Amino acid sequence: MNVEIPHPSPRERFYRRERASVPAARSFAREALADWGVRERAYDVELCVSELATNALVHGVPPGRGFLLRLSPLSYDGGVRVEVHDSGEGVPAVPQADVREPGEGGRGLLLVSELADKWGVGERGPGKIVWCEFVGG
Repeated sequence: MNVEIPHPSPRERFYRRERASVPAARSFAREALADWGVRERAYDVELCVSELATNALVHGVPPGRGFLLRLSPLSYDGGVRVEVHDSGEGVPAVPQADVREPGEGGRGLLLVSELADKWGVGERGPGKIVWCEFVGG
């Protein structure tokens, strides 16, 4: 007899434009990853959630708005997709090392590009979705 095990459901939460949203988003991610049994790259996922949430607050969320964090398990092998939806304009990019000034921001996407297996930016009306994926092991 084949018993089908249900695939874990994606989780999402909306955060307002305030400093407390970044640690709250990281905590939300930590809880979801623990519930899904993701251990191997959990710290990398949490760090990328922090960076993408910070970028959304600093660059992508107009006053009076917020951002949506969506976490989706990719498969039973522990893969995870992180999406941050915001209503801001512009397309984020990793700054070139030779152009960045000391003390200037821009390290967040650099970290995401190094830690995640894939990342990108998608369209959303209004705004954008910045996402990254971690393949399970």
